[in-house]
Amino acid sequence: MLTRKADILIIIAGLMLAGVTLILGFTYAPSVDTEAMNAPHAQRIFYWHVPAAWASFIAFGCLFVGSLAWFWKRADWGWHLHCAGSEVGLLFGLMVITSGPIWGQAEWDRPWDWFDIRLNSFLALTALVAFVVLGKRTQPDGEATRDTFSAVGLFGFLLVPLTALATTLWQRTHPGVITVGNDGGLDPVMAQVFWLGVLSFSVLVIGMIRLHIGIVKLECQVDEIQINKDVEMI
Repeated sequence: MLTRKADILIIIAGLMLAGVTLILGFTYAPSVDTEAMNAPHAQRIFYWHVPAAWASFIAFGCLFVGSLAWFWKRADWGWHLHCAGSEVGLLFGLMVITSGPIWGQAEWDRPWDWFDIRLNSFLALTALVAFVVLGKRTQPDGEATRDTFSAVGLFGFLLVPLTALATTLWQRTHPGVITVGNDGGLDPVMAQVFWLGVLSFSVLVIGMIRLHIGIVKLECQVDEIQINKDVEMI
């Protein structure tokens, strides 16, 4: 019980920091160069969009580690981490692919570029995680089910480095790597708000994963109790 209360406090702290980031993004952070950006006001979504992507990668990393632990050690904690990483990762992945098109429509005059590898690899990654989450909800828990979805999680993680490298190697529409400085980089004040956003979403995703691991444990315990009762009735 104390652990769950601590997890909730971590989530609340992350939400509060994210709220401060949002306010500072609209009030404190300076506007971008109007000659370089077509929609300088829409750019302010950047302070949530990029940190949300960072948080999704943390969750996808937990999905990978959990999947590997289940295959390697048949560890229950690995499956719990797999479940938490997939569901929390889906949440932040959806946040990224819904906030990005809002910015894209204003900046590029189109919500999506179907030839941009960065955009489409992240979309494929989010769709794969959605398949894992929805698939687990329709299949009974067991080793076969865990093996199947853990395999999907392991192979799907290959899209993470592809997505990270795509900005540098195959930049098309999506902005390039963020740098700080006056020579074409991010303004130092903007960088302060940006890193606060990264911190906020890092705290938030950690709290959510911890809380979700506890929920998955309880679900497994309930399933075990139900199975034992069914056996006794037989």
